[in-house]
Amino acid sequence: MDLLRILIAILLPPLGVFLQVGLGKHFWLNILLTLLGYLPGIIHAVYIIAKK
Repeated sequence: MDLLRILIAILLPPLGVFLQVGLGKHFWLNILLTLLGYLPGIIHAVYIIAKK
């Protein structure tokens, strides 16, 4: 299941974070990071998914 979430996080980082933690501070931070640059959003999403 984590592999699927990581693949989703690479394609749509906020969706990957949402599936892992829901609508929390990490989700909104990831949206901000993704808007500022796609790569920071991916890195944050993969980190959040791998941390759990």
